[in-house]
Amino acid sequence: MSISQTNSSVEECGAKPPSSPFVSPRVPSEVDGIQHNFCKNNQCVQFGLIPSDQPNKRGGPNFYSFVSGGKKYPLLKCNACSESPPLKSNLGISQEIKRLTAYLTPKVFACTNEMCENHTVPLGTKKAYRAFGLSKAGAQRYQCAKCRKTFSVPKPTQYQHDTHHNKMIFKMLVNKVPLRRIVAMLDINWEVLYNRIDFIHRQCLAFASHREARLRDMPIKRLYLALDRQDHQVNWTERQDKRNVILSCIASADNTTGYVFGIHPNFDATVDREAVEADALACGDIALPPPHRKYAHLWLADDYVASSSKSTRKPKAGSTLEKTIANIYDESANRDDIDVFDNKTNEQKLPDYGLQVHAEYTMAAHFHFLKQLMRNVDKWRFFMDQESGIRSAFFGAFIGEIKAHLAEGFYVSCAKDLSVDEKRALINQSNKEFRAFMAQHPELKENEAKLQILKQRIANMSEIGKWRDRWVQHPMPNMGEAEKSMCWLTPHTEFDEDHVAMLYNKASLHSVDAFFEKIRRRISMFERPVHSASADGRTWSGYAAYNPGQAVKLLEIFRVVHNYIDTRKTKGVLTTPAMRIGLAQAPIDYGDVIYFQGMKFDVSI
Repeated sequence: MSISQTNSSVEECGAKPPSSPFVSPRVPSEVDGIQHNFCKNNQCVQFGLIPSDQPNKRGGPNFYSFVSGGKKYPLLKCNACSESPPLKSNLGISQEIKRLTAYLTPKVFACTNEMCENHTVPLGTKKAYRAFGLSKAGAQRYQCAKCRKTFSVPKPTQYQHDTHHNKMIFKMLVNKVPLRRIVAMLDINWEVLYNRIDFIHRQCLAFASHREARLRDMPIKRLYLALDRQDHQVNWTERQDKRNVILSCIASADNTTGYVFGIHPNFDATVDREAVEADALACGDIALPPPHRKYAHLWLADDYVASSSKSTRKPKAGSTLEKTIANIYDESANRDDIDVFDNKTNEQKLPDYGLQVHAEYTMAAHFHFLKQLMRNVDKWRFFMDQESGIRSAFFGAFIGEIKAHLAEGFYVSCAKDLSVDEKRALINQSNKEFRAFMAQHPELKENEAKLQILKQRIANMSEIGKWRDRWVQHPMPNMGEAEKSMCWLTPHTEFDEDHVAMLYNKASLHSVDAFFEKIRRRISMFERPVHSASADGRTWSGYAAYNPGQAVKLLEIFRVVHNYIDTRKTKGVLTTPAMRIGLAQAPIDYGDVIYFQGMKFDVSI
């Protein structure tokens, strides 16, 4: 390729040639109504103020400055509070939102005659089509009312043989049976198994899309959401390269019903890695600051080299929960980009196919995904794991709701390495203190006493970390969260002290943590790997996935099983999360998902 051809291709993608200095825009342009870049200090007068890309005029207002956080790390400095949030690509967030929401758009069938006016009219449109018997394979055939051309809608199992194994394969996948044992027990070959995994995955996405379409208009007065992330290891495939791929997944679950709205790993199997790398080279992407790149949200080879050359310090667990929280703040403050937590090390690698997504972009897209999925929520309540990337993603997506006090956010941090005996000791001590308090205040009912103790804790909050966030230790632990502290990220004076105490009392990660624990226990490839003293930080598990795409499919399959098939007894009745939230009237059977055929088409002429 000639120099002139290279420069031409670079200009077409909107970037400067690699040798040209990058001048503008200073602020990444808004894309699809998304502008993630603004002051995220909710105590600042400029909180949520969108910066202008125009240079400041002499004598005019000077709201923001642009500073450097390191090589190729531009920061937006708020001149009112001096906070410096890192810039992010709105294009990258938009592209990631489209990836996460793709399953919500059902496949459209229409007349296959390109010259017909019904070619763009979907099947199901009244008086556009009529039923026209069955095809030789048994699929329903339809005839266009305009041109009389016929087409068929294939059955889910259209091209399968021996479909009697489908239901058993589905059950085995989500009930701790390793893939090798499925092949051996059902006497099938690997090609059949992988074909069926793809089929079950497609059916689960289609089923979830059909049911969750109701969420868009479902009135929800209060939504108490728990958000956390979980990392999963993918095994190396060659002895000569014993590095792991680490997938970071963010998930959100309703604390009231247990319904999991999404689990999103930072991996895109649909993109062509070689094509993207070549186009990024042609566009001069690597020469640009990350927020101004065409592929800002994707981990490219040069990103990996730059990341693995740096030392990455993981936050250490402290001797107390408060010290652990402080260590997390310290580690975040020392990053080049405070929102980036998935830097690669020499013991990790990028996937052999497809591309990983920078995890902070998946987080930001996850919050926008929730807004698109549920458009009729009166009040949002978010309880999030302590991670600066989650905080930034929440503020970026819900800035309007936060300023209107329609969305509240809390950090929740729990001691995670306690033994059962230690948990019981903490609960016994808490119960002892509670009984003493009740003895001093016999006029109070139990719930009133608990609220009163919590209000006392709130009045004596601890300021932790560089940003002096105010944390409250919960006075009434349970076995799931035996030692817990909470931090209100969106404090204001609109709520009275009782309302504030009730919000703190509801702060919990129990629903999403329970879902993560089910994943570990129910899917063999997600068992915790065994660490070896001689492995130099690398781990290998005989059950772990070798293909990150398969891991993603199993996570999305299991979300449907958890929401619609798994039951628990509620007031003496077996219910599923989907029943409790109003998306199902009874537990769903595995076969109902496997043979789901989508919407019923109106073919009346």
